[in-house]
Amino acid sequence: MNLDNLIEKFLEYCKIEKNFSQLTIKTYSISLNDFVNYLEAEYQNIPKIEEIESNDIRPFLGYLNDKGLKRNSLRLKIAAVKSFFKFCKRKNHLELNPASSVSTPKKAKKLPNYLTEIEVSKLLEKLNTEIPIDIRNGALIEIIYSCGLRISEALQLNLSSIDKSSLLLKVIGKGDKERVIPIGRKANTKINQYLNIRAEICKTSDIALFINKKGKRLQAKDAYNAIHKAMLGITEIKQKSPHTLRHSFATHLLDNGADIRSVSEMLGHASLSTTQIYTHVSIERLKNAYKQAHPKA
Repeated sequence: MNLDNLIEKFLEYCKIEKNFSQLTIKTYSISLNDFVNYLEAEYQNIPKIEEIESNDIRPFLGYLNDKGLKRNSLRLKIAAVKSFFKFCKRKNHLELNPASSVSTPKKAKKLPNYLTEIEVSKLLEKLNTEIPIDIRNGALIEIIYSCGLRISEALQLNLSSIDKSSLLLKVIGKGDKERVIPIGRKANTKINQYLNIRAEICKTSDIALFINKKGKRLQAKDAYNAIHKAMLGITEIKQKSPHTLRHSFATHLLDNGADIRSVSEMLGHASLSTTQIYTHVSIERLKNAYKQAHPKA
């Protein structure tokens, strides 16, 4: 059976037996058509299925890369090819699967959005220091930014989480792992301002640090909306969220010479490789500054 017929059978299998969506089937069809075109371009004719080896499949990625496809598109296309050969092996059209040893490119990591240091200052200045809710939101923003917290971590803080004598914050992160983070001078000031008016939001015996108007622990949705609203008009980045503040924390520390291992520990990352995305941000900023400023760039 020739390659075109097998591809038709595979797409039919995806539709009837696997019940894949029309979009997935179309993606597979386009990807496999690209693969056939690659074989034709490389070998001047389309080889029989049993003649195709791993070394015939691997250059397909380079062929696509030369056409300007991005990494995530490469991943989708090679995944379609691997699924096709897996089908051929399962249906006994092949004794061995030549695509099984072909690796899939790693998913491209998007550089995180972050605020500039000036934008962070403007964000905090925007909030009205005479309105209790704004004072609370300012303390929440400052503690996320100054300590690099996830929004879930910030909202789980209790009054007892802050060690005022040593200016340290005890945080329970992913997997219930506890970490200790220093509290900066500005963050400490904002937190103290908030604690002084906390009862004006609501008199409550709740142990939560950040409370709502009912005296209960502030919920993620309300915190997200408050921070998103505060960021409007401050920055042009698309992602206006609490996590942007966490990204800003890491980016600004590394920009100013902080040790990546220390930053990783403060962020609560399980692996140093997770933190390394922020070094890419700094490098990109350097490249952009070079291109804008250097006469020979």
